[in-house]
Amino acid sequence: MIDRLGFGAASLGNLYREVSDEQACAALAAAWDEGVRVYDTAPHYGLGLSERRLGAFLSGLPADEYVLSTKVGRLLVPNPDFDGGTDEADGFAVPADRIRRFDPSRSGVERSLHESLERMGVDQVDVAYLHDPDVYDLDAGISQGLPALVELREQGVVTEVGIGVNDVGAALRAVEESDIDVVMIAGRYTLLEQPAASELLPRCLARGVRVVTAAVFNSGLLATETRAADAHYNYGAVPEEVAARVDLLAQVCERHEVTLPQAAIQFPLRHPAVSTVVVGTSRAAAVRENARHLRASIPEELWLELERLGLIPAPAFER
Repeated sequence: MIDRLGFGAASLGNLYREVSDEQACAALAAAWDEGVRVYDTAPHYGLGLSERRLGAFLSGLPADEYVLSTKVGRLLVPNPDFDGGTDEADGFAVPADRIRRFDPSRSGVERSLHESLERMGVDQVDVAYLHDPDVYDLDAGISQGLPALVELREQGVVTEVGIGVNDVGAALRAVEESDIDVVMIAGRYTLLEQPAASELLPRCLARGVRVVTAAVFNSGLLATETRAADAHYNYGAVPEEVAARVDLLAQVCERHEVTLPQAAIQFPLRHPAVSTVVVGTSRAAAVRENARHLRASIPEELWLELERLGLIPAPAFER
């Protein structure tokens, strides 16, 4: 069993392209066969499609053998202006027959979780995250949404609660101002960039809040041994200085006979605050490849050289 690699199910919601039910099931089956037992989804992903597909796959498996997380904060409500179009604006190739409505209230959080359980066909989830409150209203998310989740945890409805964001400042506020168990931070503690290293991770470690890192390939920039010509950064063009940094990372990895994706998957897990790396894909072959990346042997000399070059921070903790 792999408990440090999680399956991110955004791609199963037809992220950027259509994925068949058969492809989605094959990717999930590959993850299970590789020993992956952490699965993360959200209503946002394909307007519920990801949750439905993940739930259908897990329905035949013992619930005590996997960790399932989803997110609250975005309610899915009927789209009064639906004209047959797709959810292209939010990146998902699904009919835009519903829209997302931010609701961090107690009733909104309860409704969101209840509807997620119905879509997945499960009785409960292990972890519930407040999803991207900084995109809408961070103050309301922290003052309303997180306390609502904490109350559900105290009632035994969920085991752990947390926040899932791309922004380090938002995550840090949640850690300081609420009683959460876990932070999912996307793209901000990776081999390419580590803005979470200076304050967020130390505070999480001090407060006993575990960290799940997502988007560790930085929109695919670190997913191949050398930078792909059509790669993106933060959903846009790759700035020259970022491209140069990726190329230098790849060169250092090559000197140590390590691939860039191997180092990208394993780097976040070196920090004691980080429990899990969540990687998303809809391709079974990529799932298997990611599991191999996690198992690959990486010499300590690689990390030391990256530290000397200032590409990763020297650890402020005991290895």
